[in-house]
Amino acid sequence: MTCAWTELLRVLPEWMRTDVDRHGSGSLQELRLRLGKTPELVCRNKRERLRSVVTVEDLNFCVNAASRYSPWAAESVRHGYLTAAGGHRIGICGQAVVQNGNIQGIRNLTSLCIRVARDFPGIASSLSHLNGSILIIGSPGSGKTTLLRDLVRQISAEQRGSVAVVDERGELFPKEAGFDTGISTDIMSGCSKSEGIDMVLRCMGPRVIAVDEITAEEDAEALLRASRCGVDLLATAHASDISDLGCRPVYQKLCKFGLFHWVVVDWRHNHSAGLRWVRFLPCRCQPAADKRTSGIKRYS
Repeated sequence: MTCAWTELLRVLPEWMRTDVDRHGSGSLQELRLRLGKTPELVCRNKRERLRSVVTVEDLNFCVNAASRYSPWAAESVRHGYLTAAGGHRIGICGQAVVQNGNIQGIRNLTSLCIRVARDFPGIASSLSHLNGSILIIGSPGSGKTTLLRDLVRQISAEQRGSVAVVDERGELFPKEAGFDTGISTDIMSGCSKSEGIDMVLRCMGPRVIAVDEITAEEDAEALLRASRCGVDLLATAHASDISDLGCRPVYQKLCKFGLFHWVVVDWRHNHSAGLRWVRFLPCRCQPAADKRTSGIKRYS
């Protein structure tokens, strides 16, 4: 049993742990808990439901355990999620608490979506030869974070220079999970991506900077500043394909200036077992050439 899986089970109510371990060990991607409904296990090739229904006490237990019993002090709660020990992200639904037009937290919980953090060493080995900055795109749950984690490790192992990881949510390399970070990796966690990028650029002298999920304008601006300092970048973004990437305002500037040399595309929706990577052109959201490999399997 891995450290990350052990941490996941600790977040769950005691009555649920044995069944989740039996049905989901090795294949669980998401665990969905809805008030008054039976727990739903979303595995790689199946969906399972447990027999007992979820209560308010069960939902509160999960949130309290994940946040170490101070959930409303967590900044991320107002954005609708918590990151539990082991890197597992817990999405939260309920009644939003709004003050002066801003969401301060969530109460009266109605459902949780627990996304399981897993590690698959070696899945990015066929990408590590790509020179320059790399962006991994795909839909939610397609395995972008898992692929980025191993890409960081592969580049670090090749000793092409130090890799600085800005792990804002503690999901890439959570300390409790015991994931191998590689021999030349430095990790900054607990701060925003924009602040972390500036700090590691100024203090750590990296050759590569890696971040997960570009979501805000300040993230994009920080990446642009870093690119002007001669470092390569590794990142992930939500987009169904390259055309979709160029339609999103937060990514348009990155596309315009050709910040990334390569884009790794999720082929899941094309019924393919592999991924492809495409060379990215500045000022255009179209590939110059692409190469596909069936040797890279998708994991999440």
